Amino acid sequence: MKRGHKVERPTKKSEYTIEFGSAGAARGWRDLCATIRNPLADVWDFLTKTPHASSPTCYPLKDELETVVHDGIEYQRWQVKPTRQGDARIWYFVRGQVVVLERVYTHHPNETK
Repeated sequence: MKRGHKVERPTKKSEYTIEFGSAGAARGWRDLCATIRNPLADVWDFLTKTPHASSPTCYPLKDELETVVHDGIEYQRWQVKPTRQGDARIWYFVRGQVVVLERVYTHHPNETK
């Protein structure tokens, strides 16, 4: 690592790691970091500790959006809302101890309207 390189938060062995499932998800995450940094830090903590916990702001999607196929394996698709009043949405699935951010929306996605 180079001097001045940002240090990422380490995860405990019991925690999940987070990775991007697409370049679009990375762009959306970057955009949300610029606009709702504090709520996004809370989402990070939630996803690394309890990504399967349902709440009013985090739940599995339903119907045709209920599952996602990744590398030939079907996973349950979840949605988390970083803020209660905002339109941002993060779609993810859990593969082992990895939370894969499939899509990150800065606004309410048309698929769930």
